[in-house]
Amino acid sequence: MSTIQLVDISKSYGSFVACANINLSVREGEFVTILGPSGSGKTTLLTLIAGLSAPSSGQILIGGRDVTFEPSGKRNVGLVFQNYALFPHLTVYDNVAFPLTVRKLSAGDIERRVAEALDKVRLVGFEKRKPAQLSGGQQQRVALARAFVFQPSILLLDEPLGALDRKLREQVQVELRQLQKSLGITTVLVTHDQEEALSLSDRLIVLDQGRIQQIGTPEDAYLRPANLFVADFLGTANVFKGKAESHGEGYRLQLKEGTAIPCPSPPAGVQAGDLSLIVRPENMVVQPAEGGSPLRARVIDVIYLGQTVRYQLDGCHGAPLVAIVPGNRARFSPGEMVSLDWQAQDSWFVTE
Repeated sequence: MSTIQLVDISKSYGSFVACANINLSVREGEFVTILGPSGSGKTTLLTLIAGLSAPSSGQILIGGRDVTFEPSGKRNVGLVFQNYALFPHLTVYDNVAFPLTVRKLSAGDIERRVAEALDKVRLVGFEKRKPAQLSGGQQQRVALARAFVFQPSILLLDEPLGALDRKLREQVQVELRQLQKSLGITTVLVTHDQEEALSLSDRLIVLDQGRIQQIGTPEDAYLRPANLFVADFLGTANVFKGKAESHGEGYRLQLKEGTAIPCPSPPAGVQAGDLSLIVRPENMVVQPAEGGSPLRARVIDVIYLGQTVRYQLDGCHGAPLVAIVPGNRARFSPGEMVSLDWQAQDSWFVTE
């Protein structure tokens, strides 16, 4: 069953098109992330699902019911924003109870549901505290509890972890994923954080300029990007442009300066010829120039990151390159020439 279905959804503000012809289905219990740079239309899309704004054209269905022009209050959706929007004068208990009070549940039902929600987010014992007495991570968990305490059919999250520091954000990501699975609630997250999107999601929707660039699993989007935008936005991509041609039993990419490098066969529907080959930094093998592959590069910078070493490289084909290798591997110094190699199956062709 498709819990959320968007059919030819567009949203314009005057002459500015925020979303254009969006078609999307989200299955029941799925965790989907809408990912894109600032101005890509991701928050606009979330507000359309939430009912906080109406589309210029198209149709929105939730649970098979047309809610295109229904207000947010009738859609049974829970919302969490980046600033959490907690009531500063209310206690944790009263903040979480607020949606139930508005719905006029009995005192006994409110007490039971609030207790269950606070237990889910590990805040039992914090009932009498005010938001100002909580850490950022605790405030975020209160906002989550308030969003699901009334048992919504959909949970919508707009950059909910953006205000947290890196270490706390990573911790809360794990908690959020576990919570979503335990509740079994259909969840749509909006973020510009690629790592967050990859670690949390069942599927990603990558947006740019109001249009969907790719829908797929995190692995598909990262390892098999649909185009250069997705490849570059979702992580770091080394791009080799050249002419793909058959060679023996396989294929190779002939770069403009004459070097031939291994590559997979062009994907179905893509003709051999002028193409761009994507190689992720962690798949690059860096070796001494002597006796290595014919693809050469000069080391520009070496960045030690503990478990890994990141090489900034200047490729012989004139483009900057990045290689990430284990931290215990032999290191090269700035100015040294090295050879680069990879397994053909660890590369991927994309179109512009």
